[in-house]
Amino acid sequence: MRKTRSLEQWRGIIEEQQSSDLTITEYCQQNALSKTTFYAAKNKLKALPDNFVRAKITKQPDVIKPQQPITLIVGKVKVSLPPTTPATYLSQLLREFA
Repeated sequence: MRKTRSLEQWRGIIEEQQSSDLTITEYCQQNALSKTTFYAAKNKLKALPDNFVRAKITKQPDVIKPQQPITLIVGKVKVSLPPTTPATYLSQLLREFA
């Protein structure tokens, strides 16, 4: 009886053969696989677009130093805010101090 395998199953079979010390002929004989079908599946998988894209770093990223907190001093009052404080909040706060 003929067994139908998915491409994902064939991918696993091909990876298993490649990680073994066996030639394709030996692997197919030991696993009762048709060598012709093995090669056909291998070629079909090669023709598929690869979903994995290897990224290549073209420029070394700059190291971002931690930002200092925002410090507001009004009279005797000192307010320290995180550097991520939204500008809209800062403008409202400054209006209240004025």
